[in-house]
Amino acid sequence: MRSIRARTLLLVLGLLSLSMSAISYKSYRDAQHEIEELFDAQLAQSARLLQGMLGRAMPVAERQALQQALDQALQARQEPGDPAQRNGHVYEGKLAFQVLDEQGQMLLQSASAPPDLLPQLVAEFAPRDQATPLASLAEQLSGYHRVAQNGHQWRLFILRDRQSKHLILAAEREDVRGELVQKIALRSLLPDLVGLPLLALLVWLAIGWGLRPLQRMAESIKARAPDNLAPLVFDPLPRELEPMGAAINRLLLQVNQLLDQEKRFIADAAHELRTPLAVLRIHAQNALEAPDPADRREALRQLGAGVDRATRVVAQLLTLARLDPNVVQLAMREVNLLDYLRNDLAELTPLALERHQELSLEADETADYHLLADGPSLGTLLQNLVGNAVQYTPDGGRIQVQLEAQADAIVLRVQDSGPGVSEAQREKLFERFYRLGEGQGAGLGLSIVLRVVELHRGTIALCESPLGGLEVAVRLPRSRA
Repeated sequence: MRSIRARTLLLVLGLLSLSMSAISYKSYRDAQHEIEELFDAQLAQSARLLQGMLGRAMPVAERQALQQALDQALQARQEPGDPAQRNGHVYEGKLAFQVLDEQGQMLLQSASAPPDLLPQLVAEFAPRDQATPLASLAEQLSGYHRVAQNGHQWRLFILRDRQSKHLILAAEREDVRGELVQKIALRSLLPDLVGLPLLALLVWLAIGWGLRPLQRMAESIKARAPDNLAPLVFDPLPRELEPMGAAINRLLLQVNQLLDQEKRFIADAAHELRTPLAVLRIHAQNALEAPDPADRREALRQLGAGVDRATRVVAQLLTLARLDPNVVQLAMREVNLLDYLRNDLAELTPLALERHQELSLEADETADYHLLADGPSLGTLLQNLVGNAVQYTPDGGRIQVQLEAQADAIVLRVQDSGPGVSEAQREKLFERFYRLGEGQGAGLGLSIVLRVVELHRGTIALCESPLGGLEVAVRLPRSRA
């Protein structure tokens, strides 16, 4: 992917180029219009000067003398070495004028004036196949016109003198205007063309300076050792980078927490499995060394029981790891807690009957027990609660499961007639590997239950059961919102 600097530079330079092109084009059009206006004003001024000079009736001899003087002046300008050359201009030969009477006879003209400017213009205004006097077209011809002559476009201004009836033509070639417009446009565009690369360099450096905090942050992250997960300490960051720095440090904290949990899980698993594995080894050695078949069978029976206990420990450790709040992804959907509870009690009833225990369920069949929950973890919660009650209730005891539907939550109570737990020890029951007495469990059941309740944003409480033992009350909200 293209770098941020390159993308920003291309965007900025693209916008600058478009805006400068639009501004230059507008400047060019404005300059062209103003130059047209200036030249048109000069044409009108020249025509009116000629009108002032020729306003009175001029004898033929005097007019011829004036024409001869004009021709000599123009001829002198064209002679090599003439001082007037240095004081003249190349555009002089592209300017012209003519003076005609009302019959179209030429009275006076400059040597640079084409002879057929007016006849060609008259032909455009006069009706076809009709001989139209020039005097009748004088009013129509007055003003500005464009005429093509000898491969050049000419701009004409025609002025009609109402007293002498003369038509005065002031004309110039269009290429004079075109050259001037091109020069003005080139001079206005030249700074842009020269300045754009310099501007690109300055923008490149400015963007680099603006992105320097991001570069320093990247270098700081790159320089960190792979095993260093301590929060990053940055120089004062710009406002835009502060959320990024906070997110990186938050991610490092979460990684640290996950690693700590993994280490704790490995330590717990090693601690809890060390004793069962040692016992299994002893039973295996006893079975190998026992000379009596009865002793060998007893050792093998103890070995099988030890394997079952180690299997339960591993299963509960894996369940606890799966329910880690930082990594678990709950599949929340609407479930009927009463149906889940019935299925789990049906699976656990044989265990209760084996110990001659009475396992009962109390619930209002007409109530609504639907809630938003993760089905597998909810089943784990029910099995652990009821399984613990079966395990710690004496033979012939009672286990009662109650379900209560509230407006925004469902309350599950598991009561037993066991020995109960003192108030000082109740909070310790949620600690990992904490067991009361010589139970067969790993001390992880209520830790798993607590984890499931936390994931569902619920609450759990331990109190004295009406049956004389322990009561576990779990309140699960219908929605996690």
